[in-house]
Amino acid sequence: MKAVRFHEVGGPEVLRYEDAERPVAGAGQVLVRVAGSAFNAADGGIRGGTLPFPVALPHVPGYDVSGVIESLGSGVTRFRVGDAVVGFLSMTDDGSAAEYVVAPEEALVLAPSSIDLADAAALPSVALTAWQALFDLGNLTRGQRLLIVGAGGSVGGYAIRLAKRAGAYVIATASARSLDSVTAAGADQVIDHTRVTVLDSITEPVDVLLNLAPISPDEFSSLVARVRDGGIVVATTAWMTTPSDDERGVRAATVFVRADSEQLTQLVALVDSGELSVDVAQHISLSELPAVHAKSAAGELHGKIVAIPDAE
Repeated sequence: MKAVRFHEVGGPEVLRYEDAERPVAGAGQVLVRVAGSAFNAADGGIRGGTLPFPVALPHVPGYDVSGVIESLGSGVTRFRVGDAVVGFLSMTDDGSAAEYVVAPEEALVLAPSSIDLADAAALPSVALTAWQALFDLGNLTRGQRLLIVGAGGSVGGYAIRLAKRAGAYVIATASARSLDSVTAAGADQVIDHTRVTVLDSITEPVDVLLNLAPISPDEFSSLVARVRDGGIVVATTAWMTTPSDDERGVRAATVFVRADSEQLTQLVALVDSGELSVDVAQHISLSELPAVHAKSAAGELHGKIVAIPDAE
């Protein structure tokens, strides 16, 4: 089979589009013929060695996948050959940037039927991140006020839609490039952080502050003042400390997204009901994936990219 792999950590230039041995499903695993492999910024961090995930070399990146089950390992009971599936894979095992990938059956669920199967690869990790940030950690409930800092990306779009569905009032910050998409997602108030100060734009306390942006630690800490007593600060920015305010009972939590088949099944159902949309900015051939890593490293990548195995 063809795969994108790196044999050493480093810049995008270490990636190779090459022949690799097709994996075989072991006990409790399935072999998936890949339809789509979504690129995530963390793929670059793993490739570059800046994220502490121990991977065996050579390594196939890509932890979001959609595809069709090609074969079953022993003991698999949840799926049949031919099922269309989607899943969030381990960040340490070989991933989906290949024609085939092996996955444990518990990492997969049936794919949405209302969208293209390749596009479904853009759903798992980002939607699960939003869900777990809002509800598992943030305990967001109807009538609460939520501030999302950096809502213009994929996680932000899902967070807005999920929060609105839960009955929250959503304040979202974004740059001019993302204002339209953030508004379309349903935010009640949108703040262009390139034109005004976020701190001065929040006139009433919020119950939950969710930070998705690489803001400075000082700016992040200053925003805690806008969280009500007893509220919570949640962040996906694990490279810096999530601030709290113990005197006022404001707690802090950092998101480390995990696979959860029950949650992902619910997210798929929301896609099929039309309550969530899966937005893909561009489809590329798998052989073009190294160029996407290079664009991401240069800060030139915007929107969700899905790689599709090259036509034979």
